[in-house]
This record gives sequence, structure tokens and C-alpha cells, in this order.
Amino acid sequence: MTNLIQNSAVFRWLASICVSIYRSWDTSLLGRAAGRLSAYYEISASRRIWERFCGVENPAETSVYSRVCGRFRGVLEWLGDCLEKSVFYRVVAWLRDLYLRVTKGSVVFGLINRLSLHQWVLVAFALYLPIGYVLRNVIQIAILAAAWEELFILAAVAFILWRVALKQTDTIRRGTPVGAYILLFMAVGLLLMSLVRPWPAVAFAGYRAQVEYMIWFFLILHLIEDKKDLKVVYCTFAAMVAVLCLHGIYQYIIAVPIPAGWVSHTEAGVRTRVFSLTGSPNIFGSLIIMGAPLVAALVYYCKRPLVKFFFLCVTGMMCLCLLFTFSKAAWGGMVVAVILFSLFVDKRLLGVMGAAIAAILVAVPSITSRLTFLFTADYAEASAVGGRSLRWETGWQLLHENSPWLGFGLGRFGGAVAMNNKLLDETDTFEYFYMDNYYLKTMVEMGYIGVIFFILLLVGLIVWGIRALYQSGLDFVPDRGRDPLMRNAGNDRMLAVGIFSGLCGVLVHCYFENIFEEPYMMAYFWGLAAMLMYLGFFKDRRGRRLQGTDPAPQ
Repeated sequence: MTNLIQNSAVFRWLASICVSIYRSWDTSLLGRAAGRLSAYYEISASRRIWERFCGVENPAETSVYSRVCGRFRGVLEWLGDCLEKSVFYRVVAWLRDLYLRVTKGSVVFGLINRLSLHQWVLVAFALYLPIGYVLRNVIQIAILAAAWEELFILAAVAFILWRVALKQTDTIRRGTPVGAYILLFMAVGLLLMSLVRPWPAVAFAGYRAQVEYMIWFFLILHLIEDKKDLKVVYCTFAAMVAVLCLHGIYQYIIAVPIPAGWVSHTEAGVRTRVFSLTGSPNIFGSLIIMGAPLVAALVYYCKRPLVKFFFLCVTGMMCLCLLFTFSKAAWGGMVVAVILFSLFVDKRLLGVMGAAIAAILVAVPSITSRLTFLFTADYAEASAVGGRSLRWETGWQLLHENSPWLGFGLGRFGGAVAMNNKLLDETDTFEYFYMDNYYLKTMVEMGYIGVIFFILLLVGLIVWGIRALYQSGLDFVPDRGRDPLMRNAGNDRMLAVGIFSGLCGVLVHCYFENIFEEPYMMAYFWGLAAMLMYLGFFKDRRGRRLQGTDPAPQ
């Protein structure tokens, strides 16, 4: 089959185009300038400063936190020794052995058993959105639909503790500065919830919505034990987003009906906006921002040309679906993601992106009209009457009604909790709506103190994300004489770049939408952040203590 495809006329035509573009880059003015700058950078002081900044080791590995976790692991292992002698453990072991005997020889169960149980937990996390959709919209059991996310978190925690207690893993000692920033933000949120709570139940619900799904950062960091685990969750998430993009393109083909409010009267050329399972083009666009760079990274990471071509086509399909969301903020977030990906991996992509944007603006009038609408008087008037300008101004006024430093109160305005409760009376001059700016929403509810610590968390994530990105590829020696598309095959830094650029694109998108109001978006964001930390600081360290090469702290 591979030879048939490679010998086909279509494949040879596409290959000849790619070769022509590659050769034209090497001889172009832009290509020669890029090569000269790259040569200067190799001997520059800026490179030495950059490498010193990125080469900082993870301080959490030698911190008090690590020592406390080491002692906690000792307690868990003692409990595990007791557990192994219990009737409960023998029953569980008997059920496991019975399952293996019954399913032995089965093709279906053989495929299922190729993944371990903790890898199936990672697969379930990667399928967070489809699982939630099925529980809410297909099965429709109200109690299960409402509580499954908390049950999933509790099950993941119990599973991690179980494996540590039975000495099957040693991930309990993992810690990062990002985790410390998350805990600090949680503590500040808890303090603000206690100080500003005219309705305690609503304040608690707002606090839960703000921080609960950040827990997935810690869970994924402890569930991933080796690179196979990482690739399982990485590829499952990328495949899930790709399938949703296929569904989104199908929605565009059939012109799925959408609410009239999704387009203005000046955008008659927009026949529909795709949303797949998310129910929102903006949220779907942000999900693509996270997924598309992951697939693009596989173009560079994989070795076989045919596999590279396949992932290149999938990346193009996902970018096409992003266009069909007609989410201007998502387009901006993707531009940022592509720029970062290009700077870290292949600067030629900047030229490709510029050419693609120019071609789209010329060839697709509906996209051009939606972008140019931003600079018209009609848009300014619509924004002032009921758009972002009015929403941001209303949020700013509410912030100063209480204490600007402590905020209006968690769950009281700008997000899903406030929309579900609506404790304040709506008038001709006041109504509830989403803030369409997650940072401003956080500031309104948590005040200057809350937003300062939230921004501190995000800055810490970016700083340590860059360091993790740099250190993820230190064990890889590329052939600098080869093209970037080929010399990075097998380089884990490509995967880290895909994750990091997607995260940064989502952070840009959050300035225009309440992206983290969707639980699965916050869970995916912090889960991918944990994967980035694993690539940078923890890969290839599984089981060192169990093998006697990494002694426990004294």
C-alpha cells in the first residue's frame, strides 16, 4: 500500500511542489537572511543568556515538599504492606486473574489489554469532552451527569494512591514550581471566598468553578509514569480533536442551523459556524488551538515521510475547521500559537502562514468581511450597546461597588455560576451575561489580589514551560546539516513545543472569551501543562528508586 501511494501521480505531484518550495526557500532573500541570523545567534551572548535561563533545574525535587512527599510515600507503602495481607486485596487479585483467564485468546480484549489500567485512565481523561457529552446528552441520568467529574477526580486520586502504596510507581514525589503557584492561587481564592460571601453557597460554587479542574495538573503529572503513557494521552487527545474537526467540517458542508445572535446583520456571507460537540464556536476554536499544534509537532517528530504527510494533512484539516468556526478571537490565538511554534521549530512556517492568510483573505469573502467588520462603525456601536465594550465596562463598575482589592465576590458576576443563580435583580440598565474576558471576570470576582495571583500563576507556567521545553530535548543530538523537517525526528522537544504553543494560544484567546468556564477546557489546559512539565523534568525517570538507583530522601 505504501509503495502504491508513493508511486501515484498525486503523491509525486505534491512531493514535487514541496521540494520546489523547499529549494526556493534556500535561495530566497528571506531564507539567506534567516540562515545568517541563525549563524550569528550560535556565537552570540543572547544565546548564552537564554541557555542559562532555560537550564535552571527544577527546585521542587530537593524542596521540603519533596521530603514531605517522601515521608508520605513511606506511610502509603506501610499501608500497602498491610493491604497485601488483607482479604480485600486477595479478592481484587482473584478478580484480576479471573478477568485475564476469561479474556485470554480474545481479539477484542487482547487489544484492550495492550494498555494498562492507568493508561486507560489517561485515555478517559483525553476523552473528557466526549464522555461528558454522552453522559449529559445521550444517557441523560441527571445525578451521574452532575457528579461524574468529581467522581472521576476521586477515582484518579484513589488509583494513584493505590499504585504508590503497592510500590508500583514512585510519582508521588514529583513537584514543580507550577504546582506551587497553583496551590498558592487556591489558597488566595479560599481566603477571598471567606472574606466576600454575601451568599456562601454561591461563593463556594464560584470558588469550585475557579480552581477545581486545576487539580488535573497534579493528577496527570502523577499518572504519567513513562513516555509510553505520555504518548497514549498525547495521541488520544490529538485524535479526539481531529475527529471533532471532521465533524465540524461536516457541519459546515450541511450548513448546520445556528442562533441568529452568532452573526451580525452585516455578515450575511457567513452561512454557518461550526461547533461540533462543544455547543460554542468559540470554545471549539480554542480546543482546536490546543490540538492542532500537537498534530503539527508529529509532522516533525515522526520519521517516515508518509506518516509526516498524513499528519500534515490532518493539521491542514484542523486549521480549515478553525476557519469555519468564524471565531475571530480563536483565529488570533492560533496566529500566536503558529508564531511560537515557528520560532522554536521552523521559521519557514512564518512565511507559509503569511501566504495562507493572504490567500484566504483574497479567496474567502465571508472571512474577509468578518475581519473587516471589526474596523467599522457598526461594530463599535454594537460593541458599545451589547458587545464586549459594554460587558467590560459593566464588570469594571461592579468591581468598584465592593472593594477593588477583594472583588465583587466569587460566583456573583461574569461566569456560569452567576448566570445559573442570578441573585441580583435585572433592570433596564443591568443584566447578567458572560464577561467574554476570563481575566476581567477573575478580577471582578476576586479583585486585584485574585487577578494578581492568577497572572502570577500564568507567568510561572510560561517561564517554567519554556524551561521544560528547552530541557525536554537536551538528550537529543540533531543532525544540524539536515532540514528541520527531518533532523528533529524522535526529538521530544517537538512534542513540548506543540503543547506549549497551544497553551499560549489559549491564554491569548482567554482575553476575549470565558474559555475556562467550560470544565473540560480547564481540565485539558492544566493536563497539557502537566504533560509539558513531565517532558521537561521527569521523563525517563520511572522506577529509579524501585531499581535501587534513586534512594529515598533521608
